[in-house]
Amino acid sequence: MRFARLGERGAERPVVQVDDRYYDLTPVTADISGEFLASDPVARVRAALDAGELLPVDADGVRIGAPIARPSAVYCVGMNYAAHAAESGSEPPKNLVMFMKAPNTVVGAYDDVAIPRASEKTDWEVELGIVIGRRASYLGSPDESAAHIAGYVIANDLSEREWQIELSGGQWGKGKSAPGFSPVGPWLVTPDEIDPSDLRLQSWVNGEPRQDSRTADLIFDVPYIVWHLSQHLELEPGDLILTGTPQGVALSGRFPYLKAGDIVELEIEGLGRQRQEFV
Repeated sequence: MRFARLGERGAERPVVQVDDRYYDLTPVTADISGEFLASDPVARVRAALDAGELLPVDADGVRIGAPIARPSAVYCVGMNYAAHAAESGSEPPKNLVMFMKAPNTVVGAYDDVAIPRASEKTDWEVELGIVIGRRASYLGSPDESAAHIAGYVIANDLSEREWQIELSGGQWGKGKSAPGFSPVGPWLVTPDEIDPSDLRLQSWVNGEPRQDSRTADLIFDVPYIVWHLSQHLELEPGDLILTGTPQGVALSGRFPYLKAGDIVELEIEGLGRQRQEFV
């Protein structure tokens, strides 16, 4: 299934997409929240569709928000593609690198993004996102991870590289948490429709190709990431995990950083496409 949220910021309505039509989910849930994702959402929505309880929604011209309500946490995996680690000037990590972004960075897939004041090194990063559906703490093995995943999303892990690296003080958060720095969606796609082990990821800036890789190239794959994080923290329903970006970003020195007027587009097969204008 494909879950989404339509409407202006702060007033989004939960919907499900079926055969290119959207259906109102408010008879089932007030939002695409952790509580909803923990309550067998696919079965609940399928039963409501079969019973004719969900009415179609006209989505023409309506803003598509982030497909999940504000998560309690946004966890990120750094340097999880060997070629990206190399272009960043680092060796591939032997242990999973984790950092966090502020949850209020999450915005819709087509929202404009403001380049932060005084920023000269705003960068793009296409990433596969994992949305947690069941609480996960001290999982026994990576084999247990799948039962705790509600679905997958595209995310743009935007970064201000000077703040992240040169002015960081040893942590990455300052370069990762500007307003709008986590466009997500357009959909949350449930695991019955997606095999995350080998998906193509691509990005473009002003129509020119930048990143083109596959999740098969992840150093730490999806099951390992969820299992590993659960050994160090408690994952909650609705939490978002960004799994890392492949090579092809401005940090490499091969491309200019973003400026006002630039258009960034991202795509992951099966998860849709994003487009942001930078202002």
